[in-house]
Amino acid sequence: MKKITIAIDGFSSCGKSTMAKDLARELGYVYVDTGAMYRCVTLYALRHGLFRADGTINLPQLEAEIPNINISFKLNKETGRPDTYLNNENVESEIRTMEVSSRVSPIAAVPFVRAALVAQQQKMGEDKGIVMDGRDVGTVVFPNAELKIFVTASAEVRAQRRYDELKAKGMEANFEEILENVKQRDYIDSHREVSPMRKADDAIELDNSHISIAEQKQWLIEQYKRVCGE
Repeated sequence: MKKITIAIDGFSSCGKSTMAKDLARELGYVYVDTGAMYRCVTLYALRHGLFRADGTINLPQLEAEIPNINISFKLNKETGRPDTYLNNENVESEIRTMEVSSRVSPIAAVPFVRAALVAQQQKMGEDKGIVMDGRDVGTVVFPNAELKIFVTASAEVRAQRRYDELKAKGMEANFEEILENVKQRDYIDSHREVSPMRKADDAIELDNSHISIAEQKQWLIEQYKRVCGE
């Protein structure tokens, strides 16, 4: 069967990554979490003091450091899912903290950061057989992807999911703080100058506020089969 490119875009905390990982595993495709890549750059900036006291980013220094930021994904045999590595260090848990979540959108809005990561993402997808999720995969990274999904859910549902996820990992979590972060990220992601988040004209929208993961998976497989003509 021909291999295709699958782009899954949408708002933060919509469960895009879980959806994309499961679909990739089901199809035997490569999975790339573009959000994790922006989180890695954010973590690097935090570790190297590139955020000033007023919250702004030291852009000249970050631009100089970009070549030193190497991001890769390696399969975790225990979970059956890929973990994210920053310069060969497993940072899968660290990039999911609120400290990183609260700063990732400004980093993702920096034009030279997007240019560098989009180039990496396009290289990863040259051979097709890939599922990639993010904010601009179907509009910028792979505008010719054969299957494009745009995922949405209410801010409250998404905040609850993120809260439950952090609690399950034994991490500190405050629902109101998370809800505010979700709303802020929605605004920044939708209004940034470079490749703002928007639904591609040929994307299929999925509101997963009130459907189970199993129902969502079934729906995705049906979309895949439709595109592949099965």
